[in-house]
Amino acid sequence: MTNTPGLPENPVFVALDTPDLNQALAWADAVRGHVGGVKTGLEFFAANGADGVKAVVDLGLPVFLDLKFHDIPNTVAGAVRAVAGIGAAVVNVHASGGPAMLDAAREAAETAGGASRPLVIAVTVLTSMDDSDLRAVGQTPPAVEQVVRLAKLSQDHGLDGVVCSPAEIEPIRAACGNDFQLIVPGIRPDWAASGDQKRITTPRQARDRGANMLVVGRPITDADDPAAAAARIAEELSANT
Repeated sequence: MTNTPGLPENPVFVALDTPDLNQALAWADAVRGHVGGVKTGLEFFAANGADGVKAVVDLGLPVFLDLKFHDIPNTVAGAVRAVAGIGAAVVNVHASGGPAMLDAAREAAETAGGASRPLVIAVTVLTSMDDSDLRAVGQTPPAVEQVVRLAKLSQDHGLDGVVCSPAEIEPIRAACGNDFQLIVPGIRPDWAASGDQKRITTPRQARDRGANMLVVGRPITDADDPAAAAARIAEELSANT
């Protein structure tokens, strides 16, 4: 598929899941020629804060700041305003926070970020969860129905897209159209271990189904040569067959 506005042409974002700033910067520097951007999450942010994220942003790669805000609307709005100036390309919130919270997040990004505001993306159902996990927390499976419901809610309240598993790309595209951004973790090349992700697919499969961003972590960062692993994924994505 063609890339939609707001994200780089290369769809791969490497998850820098470490509390070690120097390690994160080394990974980002190693793979920069083979990926579209990087993701920093809670583990990294808890250890390094906004200054750490800014150090990654300063490398020149687009950054997905994956903090999954989920609180009352006023608190989420304040959090989005606080991170909007760091320079991240994408921030996210939990769609299950509800309509008022989604509105607050969107409005805060628009107000604080101006013309260069970050994309605001909603998390639907974590890719580590399957139908049995949904039952355990009082939600009705199958997961795909909950994901599509939350994706539509997010779109209705003006968010730029959602995080979803590879299995839900096509149902969301059918429900929300082609202009809605889909950020997809749970990406594992067929030569990598699945780890704790339960709803997974290969980078090529996810891209061809309609994903805009592919979040890839351990298959790259746990590799003996992260740059070579990132290059291998890039080659698989660009192959004609």
